[in-house]
Amino acid sequence: VQLQASGGGLVQPGGSLRLSCVVPVVSIADYAVGWFRQAPGKERERVACISRSDRRIGYADSVKGRFTISRDNVKNSFYLQMDTLQPEDTAVYYCAAVYSRTFTCPRVYDYWGRGTLVTVSS
Repeated sequence: VQLQASGGGLVQPGGSLRLSCVVPVVSIADYAVGWFRQAPGKERERVACISRSDRRIGYADSVKGRFTISRDNVKNSFYLQMDTLQPEDTAVYYCAAVYSRTFTCPRVYDYWGRGTLVTVSS
């Protein structure tokens, strides 16, 4: 299953972007989904996640209050609204999903998108 991420680009500090990810399965309601990012020279980190049935939503401390993850099960899609972007948010962003039997955000994801570049610069 290949996820399809989109929405990256160049934005000035303080600006906003919305990333989208389509999950080509029958229904993503039973999947946990998440957004990850990897900046040059740094390890990949999980930015945000939503558990199966939306029971739990989690954010990295660095993006709390600025980023919002959401999903639309009818469209088999999920999103990352990024506001008040800063240069340190510059990274390749990846969407990921995993079929889940629990209501937590898992550490391991089975399906990944190819990544979309977000550059925050003036």
